[in-house]
Amino acid sequence: MNRPTPITFQPTDIETIATATGRVAVIVTPDGKLDQGARRANRLTKGALVRLIESAAFAKAKPGKVISLAWPTGMAAEALDVLVLERRASVVEARKGGAALAKLKGDKALLVMTGNMTRAADLALGLVLRDYRFDAHKTKADEVSGDITIHHSRADEMGQALGPLLAVADGVMMTRDLINEPANVLTTTEFADRLAEMKSLGLKVEVLDEAQLEKLGMRTLLSVGQGSDSPSKVVVMQWNGGAKGDAPLALVGKGVVFDTGGISLKPASGMEDMTMDMGGAGVVAGTMRALALRGAKANVVGLVGLVENMPSGNATRPGDVIRTMKGDTVEVINTDAEGRLVLCDVMWYAQERFKPAGMIDLATLTGAIIVGLGHENAGVFSNDDGLCNAFLKAAGAEGEAAWRMPLGQAYDDMLKSRIADMKNTGGRPAGSITAAQFLQRFVQDGVPWIHLDIAGVASVKAETDYAPKGATGWGVMALNRLVADMLEAG
Repeated sequence: MNRPTPITFQPTDIETIATATGRVAVIVTPDGKLDQGARRANRLTKGALVRLIESAAFAKAKPGKVISLAWPTGMAAEALDVLVLERRASVVEARKGGAALAKLKGDKALLVMTGNMTRAADLALGLVLRDYRFDAHKTKADEVSGDITIHHSRADEMGQALGPLLAVADGVMMTRDLINEPANVLTTTEFADRLAEMKSLGLKVEVLDEAQLEKLGMRTLLSVGQGSDSPSKVVVMQWNGGAKGDAPLALVGKGVVFDTGGISLKPASGMEDMTMDMGGAGVVAGTMRALALRGAKANVVGLVGLVENMPSGNATRPGDVIRTMKGDTVEVINTDAEGRLVLCDVMWYAQERFKPAGMIDLATLTGAIIVGLGHENAGVFSNDDGLCNAFLKAAGAEGEAAWRMPLGQAYDDMLKSRIADMKNTGGRPAGSITAAQFLQRFVQDGVPWIHLDIAGVASVKAETDYAPKGATGWGVMALNRLVADMLEAG
């Protein structure tokens, strides 16, 4: 598993600028003010920074941009990176600034002079998040990433602030690793085994096998995986860091390790991307890891349904009718609308067993959400304004974009079936909304609930502010912040 790049805070020592190898970074405010470290770099380079500040290139530079000077005179470093950033940058601005430095870092060691910057710990988090690579299956892997050293006038204080942030980064990287893994490696069994390893962090982890799921009545979940040789599983992860007896927050993730569409086979073009259809389960796993690593003072339970959707002589057919754990019957119109069949049983089980104070499910559920929101926002559906607004606030604070979508009876009516209690899809119109309406039927009265459709943000083909191409880890930071704000504050 990828771990955050080694990173340390040290007391400011401007003399190290001259002898540091790899890359050296200094911060200059948008109005051209130099701190102690930048002034030392300017003297070493015989005024190069001042000339840069007086140039047209600097005048056009927006906050967060990095301008690099290669093989600077008077320094041993290969490059001097000048980050344009306010001393009192916001959390998101500081993180994006750190990520911008990481994009240039490569496998080199990096020394960053931050002076007395207020959000230096967040800048460090941005560095760590962006300094990620997934090369586990390359015969000749990339060079090991060099360490990061950050000098700050209050190094001890910043180091303490960084600790919980690195726990979150660790969770994000677990999520990315899981989503990036090919399906022949990340089978349902391998996925469950990796989650079971988190017992060492203090999580209580249970793996429910097919016999147990059958006994519980999770027939819709089992129907999705019955065409595959890979056994279906449900993994339950409990973190009991809050007051004993307090109802937990339940996080539920869709874990379809590969989705062919089943009998309703997907087109061949792009099917290789369906290794990411376990993204919801990946986010739940990463969030639980982050909470455990930072010792969150909250009760949270994470449940993931792990299946593989394959066509075979045993696969579920369009037209089949299946009874859910709740007891309702579902007419399967399209076997490629399988994620909701996994989630509905796990959601019902979570409520029956844990009586949660609130429940959030995550899934790469519909292509329709990408049509509506692109790759910029996750779709948010909720039956509770308070919980929904708290999540949107947390996501906004962490720079993870999300947009609330509607629910309503007219959409629910589109799920009516002639022969069963409901269909598993309402057709192409409003596809992401009817999927959410399906799931809402499995939310018990009085349970605040959010459905997050992350199909557009879990894995992308272009780099983002915090991640290279591929898995983003979207949602771990937002959910961690929601737990902190809602369950730990005060």
